[in-house]
Amino acid sequence: MQTWPLQDAKARFSEFLDTCLVEGPQLVTRRGAEAAVLVPIDEWRRLQAAARPSLKSLLLADTARVDVDFVVPARGSALRRPISAAE
Repeated sequence: MQTWPLQDAKARFSEFLDTCLVEGPQLVTRRGAEAAVLVPIDEWRRLQAAARPSLKSLLLADTARVDVDFVVPARGSALRRPISAAE
């Protein structure tokens, strides 16, 4: 993966994009620190699909993805409407 300073990536964007399409992901730095990566669209779509679990895998998973606390009221503590004589 080639590293491009931000100013070079901006000034030579067409070359930057062509290099990405031919060689693969290209890293962009800002003030020497890694800032972003340009990837070809096919690779981006593959990464997106891999990051999203299917419904089947979610349903078959051994563990829940979120913790849900269910509060069950104590037996007999539900509020009830008074029974009127007309009913």
